[in-house]
Amino acid sequence: MARGRPYIFYIFLFLSTLSIAVHAIEPVPEHGDVQFPLGGPDGGSSVDTHSDHQDEDGNDSQKYVDEAIKILKTIRPPSTQSKRKDTTSYYISTFLYYLQRTLDVLFIANVPTQEEPVGGDSRSAPVHMSKPLSDAVHLLSKAIPAKNPDALYLMAEMNFYGNWSHPRNSATAFGFYRELASLTGNSTAQNMVAFMYATGYGGIIQKDQSKALLYHTFAALGGNTRSEMTLAYRYHAGISTPRNCEEAAFFYKRVADKAIDYYRSGPPGGYYLPRNNHRIVDELGGTYGAGASFGHTGRVAKRSSEQSSLSIMDDIIEYLLLLSNKGELSATQQLAKLYYDGPRGLSRDLRKARDLYFQLAKKMWTKDGKEIKDPSDIVIDVASKAAGYLGRMYLRGEAVPQDYALARRWFARGLKYADTISQHGMAYLYENGLAGLDKNMDKATKLYKTSAEEDYGPAQVAIGKIFYNRGEYGVANKWFELATRHGEVEAYYYLAEINNQGNGRERSCGMATLYFKHVSEKVEALQAPLEWAHRAYKNGVRESAVLGFMMAAEQGYESGQSNVAFLLDEQKSRFPLDWWRLRRNDGVEQELALMYWTRSAKQQNIDSYVKMGDYYLAGVGTEPDTEKAAACYIAASEFQQSAQALWNLGWMHENGIGVEQDYHLAKRYYDQALETNTEAYLPVFLSLLKLRARSFWNTISGGKINAIGSDPEPRKRVTVSEWMKRWFSDEKPQYTHNKPGEVPEADEHGAGQDGGDKSQHGDPGNDYYGEEGGEDEFVENMLILGTMLALAVLVFVRNQRQQRQQRQQGQQGPNGQAQGHGARAGGAGNAAPGFDPRNPAFGVPPPAGL
Repeated sequence: MARGRPYIFYIFLFLSTLSIAVHAIEPVPEHGDVQFPLGGPDGGSSVDTHSDHQDEDGNDSQKYVDEAIKILKTIRPPSTQSKRKDTTSYYISTFLYYLQRTLDVLFIANVPTQEEPVGGDSRSAPVHMSKPLSDAVHLLSKAIPAKNPDALYLMAEMNFYGNWSHPRNSATAFGFYRELASLTGNSTAQNMVAFMYATGYGGIIQKDQSKALLYHTFAALGGNTRSEMTLAYRYHAGISTPRNCEEAAFFYKRVADKAIDYYRSGPPGGYYLPRNNHRIVDELGGTYGAGASFGHTGRVAKRSSEQSSLSIMDDIIEYLLLLSNKGELSATQQLAKLYYDGPRGLSRDLRKARDLYFQLAKKMWTKDGKEIKDPSDIVIDVASKAAGYLGRMYLRGEAVPQDYALARRWFARGLKYADTISQHGMAYLYENGLAGLDKNMDKATKLYKTSAEEDYGPAQVAIGKIFYNRGEYGVANKWFELATRHGEVEAYYYLAEINNQGNGRERSCGMATLYFKHVSEKVEALQAPLEWAHRAYKNGVRESAVLGFMMAAEQGYESGQSNVAFLLDEQKSRFPLDWWRLRRNDGVEQELALMYWTRSAKQQNIDSYVKMGDYYLAGVGTEPDTEKAAACYIAASEFQQSAQALWNLGWMHENGIGVEQDYHLAKRYYDQALETNTEAYLPVFLSLLKLRARSFWNTISGGKINAIGSDPEPRKRVTVSEWMKRWFSDEKPQYTHNKPGEVPEADEHGAGQDGGDKSQHGDPGNDYYGEEGGEDEFVENMLILGTMLALAVLVFVRNQRQQRQQRQQGQQGPNGQAQGHGARAGGAGNAAPGFDPRNPAFGVPPPAGL
């Protein structure tokens, strides 16, 4: 044993050295500018640590800032290429990452946490800055004592985001942001302070939704787009404030107005809008995996063509390339359209689209513009579409120089063969008088309408705008609604305006808010950090991805809410495949995850409802509450949407957790789970096997739990007309014991399905009913009805007689009263006829003593 100790010591020393080396070769955080940040941690200084500097006047401090900016512009950002899983560097970096985590736990570092102390001490790697960055920070630090706003802003951004690869420190950034917000009312600083109060990011402060709402209000009134959108979502969802549709519509409209102005400021037809508003779990088969998540199983999976196509996009491109190389023109056209549109899962490549469209156009037109003789139908079809796209690319300047004359030439070629894109493009030229054409709204309207009738989205928006400007809001509304099927952002904006102003219809604040929200979220480039967050996630920078998705989540993006909740979620599986990986189990992260699962669920994310139930059931991020868990599962299982929720409800009813223990209901939920998703056969089969065993034991042992039984036959509701028909008929379905449509078995006389009198089919004793019996029954029914009618007439006559007598007595009342008083005065002992309080006919109780 003594000889083995030096080897153990050497192994320990080697692993410790390797851990330090892994930290040393940790990649430098990615560079990002002020709007799209990235970065790493810092142990930097706060505002109060610069007391040793002498106060500088405004001019000197601004000189320091200008010099620092010049230095920062010389810093070359690191590479931002994604780490693809099919590269060797990806596997090496992944190995080093997990090796670092393991060695940290075993030898050097503490368990990682999301929190940072309020004092500003960093929880992460030591500070390391390049010489130019260090010089720039030193110059900015000299300008801070003079309260220079630019210096405060730059230091806050660098410490929070890690711009120019500056190490990150959330506590220091919060101090700079708060001082800048108090000093100048900077809307960006107010937005960042509000964000930290809303999320408690970094653990530097406690969450305070009231302060977050206050700072967001100041920032929104100052014109900060992100705070406007956050404030609108809070009023829309009722977060830390009562729901207020008018306020939500007001702030969403402000964002939508900016969004539509940005969209229209681009080339003809508007800017191309990137589509990063999607959930990262869709690429993984859903929150619970491909076999259990809503939207990836059962009937819903057949409708999720977009989600299912993500995993096979590479296969689709490869297949189309193969067909295109074989000369399939339709495959070439589809491939060019994919490159031009850039759907999810495929980067947009305008150059490839341009080359393919030119390749198709050459099949129809020569270099001098002459058509080939006798082209086939497939050539005419693909070439005319190519002409339309080439005209659009020249009109917008995409992968080619912008040239209206060439755009007109290509549009004219496609217009000859009724291409919808060419019709729309030529109409745009007529409407604006471009490419040597005179303005002609009649021709433009005609072409727009022709293209719109062929279901081309931009043309439907254009014709809708024409009717909208004429005041024909009903017709315009129809075209805008058709255009929304193609995702046209302007169509959503005009529908929002129609509903908000009540043009041609009753005003609807709720619909206007939803449409304005859609417009605001669709123009991501204006305010959303989704593109940066997705890039950080693909690069493996988890902390930056969480930050970006969290910012989008606060602005109301459902995808951001589900993404940040998924990244913070450590409850993905009871038996995870990466069981050896270190789990954070951070209470702050768990609480944030539950908060964002809840907000995502309120925006109709079914899997988020199930996740909420899991958190309440296990007490993750909150106190255990089985009743709330059951309520979440019920909300997710409405209309049999989530098989996972249905199975969970079956398990809860089986064990009596959060709901009444009921084996029969448990079986029903298990059956519904299997009906919703046939892939749940094995877990449902095993659960039913155990459930039947427990129900059998409960029955033989005299247990009080409702056992598994057959469902009762639903009773058919009988209408009044059916009841009257049965009353007068000779059929007696109320006496039969056979089910509807069921034929009785053969009796002792041999009458069965094929024998005997058909009138005998029914219950035992039906042999007493024959033709004569039917006539007697009809006579009996008529006698009963006649008797009832006679009784009703007698009652009516009696009531009429009583009312007549009461009226006569009322007329004789005054004379009777006079005679009565005179008799009493004369000493007579008999009372005169008239009013008698003891007579119940007058409705007055007798006096006491009588």
